[in-house]
Amino acid sequence: MDSPRTLDRVAVPGPPSLLPRMLDGVSRPVADAAGTALLSVVASAFGFAGLWDLFRVTPFPISPWWALAFALPGCVLIALRDRIPPLLALPVAAALFAGDAATVGGLGSLVVLLDVLWHAVHRATARVRRGLAVALVIVACAFLVFALLRTSDPRIAMLVTLQIATLLGTDYWWAVAVGRAEEVAALERRRATDAAREAVRDERETMARELHDLVAGHVSAMAIRSEAALSTPPDETRDRAALRAVRDASLDAHAALRSMIAVLRDGGEAPAPAPTLADIPELVRAAEWSGLSVRISDERIADERTDERGDEREINGRTGALPLLVDQTAARVVREALANGARHAVGAEVRVRLSDGVDRLLIRIDSHGGRGASGPALAGSGTGLAVLAERVRALGGEFSAGPTGDGWSVRAELPRGEAP
Repeated sequence: MDSPRTLDRVAVPGPPSLLPRMLDGVSRPVADAAGTALLSVVASAFGFAGLWDLFRVTPFPISPWWALAFALPGCVLIALRDRIPPLLALPVAAALFAGDAATVGGLGSLVVLLDVLWHAVHRATARVRRGLAVALVIVACAFLVFALLRTSDPRIAMLVTLQIATLLGTDYWWAVAVGRAEEVAALERRRATDAAREAVRDERETMARELHDLVAGHVSAMAIRSEAALSTPPDETRDRAALRAVRDASLDAHAALRSMIAVLRDGGEAPAPAPTLADIPELVRAAEWSGLSVRISDERIADERTDERGDEREINGRTGALPLLVDQTAARVVREALANGARHAVGAEVRVRLSDGVDRLLIRIDSHGGRGASGPALAGSGTGLAVLAERVRALGGEFSAGPTGDGWSVRAELPRGEAP
């Protein structure tokens, strides 16, 4: 086992980590300025001067060390480029380069000019960039005219002008390319952020719809049945039946929640399948337990049969010929309408009618009479009807819901489509 002294020795940073720490405190402009100054000093030490003798106006060559008189003030511009407006620093850098070219012809002032020009173009707007491009063309033409006046050989004038134009033009093009690449990257980041937000919103809407379809009906049924039992005189048989109904609804809600959580957490199997028109008798029984009086009129079939008790009807006909989504959406319309009736109109008479149109399935649920719940109200947010309208219209159908006299009417038209 390592001793505490050994552990302390390992935890202390060694000399290799000191240099990065020192560089972390130096800003990029200061580092660039220091590098340019060092380059200028080295260039002067090696005698880099007279690079632009064609433009020199002094009668004799000047010592290369005088190039620092133009390069070092330019290094100050580089160090302060985040504080000085680029369009203000650019003329100063150009003047320093012109003075250097007319006297010493050193290298440092040219590096300063290229650095200041790059950052001026990179930070400029599209309009300012166009203005700078025009200014560079004018500068190149001025160099050509001045070179032609300084030499009798136009080829030398063209070569020197081409060198200056290439340096300045490449610097300008590079700054524009980097600026546009950063703009495209920022645009793509914004698009990715917007797409992620849109995906999250769509996922939340999908989760809200699924949770409403799977759970809201069961929870409402529990509240309605328990309230119905509490609002009547005690009766052991009726109360136990209400408790069994509440238990069944709670188990169904629990199973639906577990299915949804499994899908969200593990991406497991899909939630329990939605009801279809074949499940309407079960939906009717649940609604009648909640205090509604429901009558079904299925005009799609010729032989509607009633069993001995007269309270259950077998829904046959052409239900199987419907596409699955249409079949499930039709059942959702019926379920939501019955749930709303049980929530807001206890004791109402409800008629569910299914009929055929031209290539369409017509669904209409009309309720009359009834009364509001005597206990705590089950406030509705309108989510169920809004989701239904969205589902129906997504399939190319039509949906409407609203009050009619002393009741409420829900109407939907769904395309039959092709049999799967």
